[in-house]
Amino acid sequence: MEPTRILAIRHGETAWNVDTRLQGHLDIPLNDVGLRQAQHLARALVQRDAIDAIYASDLSRAHTTAQAVAQLVGQSVTTHVGLRERHFGAFQGRTFAEIEVELPEHAWHWRKRTPDWTPPDGGESLIALRERIVATVDELAARHPGQQVVMVAHGGVMDILYRAATRLELQAPRTWQLTNTAVNRLLWTPQGLSLVGWGDTTHLAALGKDETSV
Repeated sequence: MEPTRILAIRHGETAWNVDTRLQGHLDIPLNDVGLRQAQHLARALVQRDAIDAIYASDLSRAHTTAQAVAQLVGQSVTTHVGLRERHFGAFQGRTFAEIEVELPEHAWHWRKRTPDWTPPDGGESLIALRERIVATVDELAARHPGQQVVMVAHGGVMDILYRAATRLELQAPRTWQLTNTAVNRLLWTPQGLSLVGWGDTTHLAALGKDETSV
């Protein structure tokens, strides 16, 4: 089977990203910066990449980002709940500082990245998240041997994909960026993922020019 090329992309910026407030499964829309990021991403991809399919989380911040790309390439977006962010349970809606004060015993596990720890009130462990994301990517990528697909999701999803492609453990400290709308390039085969390129934000340079010209 020929490998599937994947452009894995985190959604554009939201107001809660700016506030460092955990979103999880809460449906927070893009802010104005995020909408502009999505447009610049779409223009960059349509100029340099052949895209055979576009998938996205069903949460609006990811779907709206994917839709910006779809409109320029003349395709539709297929949503998949398996691409959702991690469910953070009681952490959702709180900032990191609030979690440290209000849920200190759970904050410790958060900082230490305890793989089997589950956030209270229906949260998802890192082990469960990894199983969900890897299974979803396997399912979607297997549909497109020899093709290139876009998958728009969330920071936690990007983190898992990087670890899966580089064979890093869940508890390994993060040394890579999870920038909004960064383009991350992966190859998929039935044997798993491999890393091609990570964190391409060249399209955001044009965003900065737009800001200075206003």
